[in-house]
Amino acid sequence: MLRITVDENPETVVIKLEGRVAGPWAVELGRLWEEKAPVVAKKKLAIDLRETTFADAGGMRVLKTIYSQTGAALLTGTPWTEYLAEEVARKNEQQTELEG
Repeated sequence: MLRITVDENPETVVIKLEGRVAGPWAVELGRLWEEKAPVVAKKKLAIDLRETTFADAGGMRVLKTIYSQTGAALLTGTPWTEYLAEEVARKNEQQTELEG
C-alpha cells in the first residue's frame, strides 16, 4: 500500500510517499504526477521518501521521471531511502550522459 500526501504552499510542493511505490500504487503516483506537473513547474518540488519501504521497477521509473523533469529534492532518513534517492539521481545522471 502507498499513501501519497501532497502539501502545497505558495513556493513549494512536497509529495510525501509512505509505503510501497510498486504495482498499482506506482501507476497512481504517475497519474498524480501528470495532474500536478503543471502546478509544480512554477514551484520548488520535494519528494519525501522517508517513509518509503519499497520501490519496484515501475515505481523507480515514475520517480526517475519526476526527478528528471524537476530536479526535485529527495528527502531521506534511513539507509534504504538514501539508497533509493541515490539510485533515482544516479540513473538520471547516466541517462543524461548517454543522451549527451
